Amino acid sequence: MPLDIHLLIGGEAGQGLVTIGQLLSKALVRAGYEIFVSQSYHSRIRGGHNTFSIRLGGGPFFAPRESIDILVALNAETVELHRGQLTDQALLIADSDFAPDLPGTISVPFAELGPEHLWNTVALGLLGRILDLPSASLHQALEAMLGKKHPETLVENSEIMEKSRVWAAAHVPKHGFTLAGGAPATDRLLLNGNQAIALGALAGGLKFCAFYPMTPATSIVLELIAHAEVMGCVFEQAEDEIAAINMAIGAAYAGAPSMVATSGGGFALMAEGVSLAAMTETPVLVAVAQRPGPATGMPTRTEQGDLEFVLHAGHGEFPRAIFAPGSIEECYHLTQKALAMAEQAQSPVFLLTDQFLADSSRPVVPFDAAAIVPVVAGVEPSAVPTPYQRYRLTANGLSPRLLPGMSTHLVVADSDEHDEDGHISEDHGVRIAMVDKRLRKMEILKQEAIAPELAGEKGADLLLVCWGSSQGPVLEAVADLRGQGRNVASLHFSQVWPLVPAQFVDILQASGNVVCVEGNATGQFARLIQRETGFAMPSRIARYDGLPFTARYILNRLAAVEGKA
Repeated sequence: MPLDIHLLIGGEAGQGLVTIGQLLSKALVRAGYEIFVSQSYHSRIRGGHNTFSIRLGGGPFFAPRESIDILVALNAETVELHRGQLTDQALLIADSDFAPDLPGTISVPFAELGPEHLWNTVALGLLGRILDLPSASLHQALEAMLGKKHPETLVENSEIMEKSRVWAAAHVPKHGFTLAGGAPATDRLLLNGNQAIALGALAGGLKFCAFYPMTPATSIVLELIAHAEVMGCVFEQAEDEIAAINMAIGAAYAGAPSMVATSGGGFALMAEGVSLAAMTETPVLVAVAQRPGPATGMPTRTEQGDLEFVLHAGHGEFPRAIFAPGSIEECYHLTQKALAMAEQAQSPVFLLTDQFLADSSRPVVPFDAAAIVPVVAGVEPSAVPTPYQRYRLTANGLSPRLLPGMSTHLVVADSDEHDEDGHISEDHGVRIAMVDKRLRKMEILKQEAIAPELAGEKGADLLLVCWGSSQGPVLEAVADLRGQGRNVASLHFSQVWPLVPAQFVDILQASGNVVCVEGNATGQFARLIQRETGFAMPSRIARYDGLPFTARYILNRLAAVEGKA
């Protein structure tokens, strides 16, 4: 079996390429293969050049690949845009009307095989036959999508898919992309990052989510909504992002573990609300799905450009934690941890993802929801000293948080500076005491900080440092370099604030050449490391064209970086 096949489906929005990709992906997972799915799309309902990419084979895979083995062109533009990426043995599937005269081209009479609105099903049948994917796997995927609600449509699609497979058996030339040896596995979930974030939040006890739709964060909430009734979670589409975060703060004040999901432009409107959560010491989780800015930027592309923005958002000085998952599994587990940390520290906590991670899918072993203890808001009234003071000065900065209406105690909150009872105060001594009290909670966040993950040996000749979604491409680049006999390691940060230098400075200092890989133009994380530790990374690899990192991109840039050293 080929260990690594890259299949890319290209066309316009509205041509059904996502449907092909999703059905094929599910069928491959059902048949026991490893896959990695990524998407590229314009911010249009129809038109624009979109792609659905699947790496498949032995795997596991953690990043996209640039060269293409099988290209499905649903329009002529796809051929012109991607012909330069085709490998020497590639297959190109295109309609007879625009099929090019290139080696490996399969000229398909789509109009003879089905009506135009089902040409995506024709392509699905062709791909199933080319890969020699069991017909049952494709039919099961079709049935899961159409069976219960549209039985007549299922029959039509099944017939066309079989007709396409028969045509392919007679017309597809010999090739090297036939799959074999898949081990059927029914105990895996095909999830993208946003789905995993939503499931992690629900498993962690989320009870309220407010949002205003903004790509690429919206699908987090859509996944929450799909399970909200069963899980007892309330959601609200607000009139704007200002209302959304204030709703979440209000729900959290009342005792419902809460979150908001947004992107950079929406988060800009939430900054004052973040400060309100800090002053009232109200836990709230803010998921920020990054995309290129400034302003509207590139709404459907990816970047890691909002780290410094999130780190400093909200006026005044107060503690916060920022998590940045690098995998589907981390999206699930870190969301739960972030929700718990917000409650524990009584402060806003942030989860940084991006469009690449949001829309990338991989099969994962089902999570053990029973292993997670859901967040329980507040404390028992009998456990608090009396008279009750919401903002009592304590050694660790944490004051007893009672929920309003759940006891005879009066629970006061105020956005102004306040005394221990929660009443407005302009006393300068009170001000100093309260600022210091809130800042003491940073020690709790530091004690709970997740250490970066070292993959490889300490003291490697080359160390690639990364954070968030760049983890997968970096791991693949490291594997490639090790295959060349080089001594290489990677250091991945899934928590980017607070940083605890004792967890990693010795690793940086013991390494040879240290290169920071991050998806922004100015090296925001490298600067943060230097600010907090004094360690200046001599080299970095940046990407900020809106596209995700690949191993090949990193290796090409690394050659240039090392050439200058």
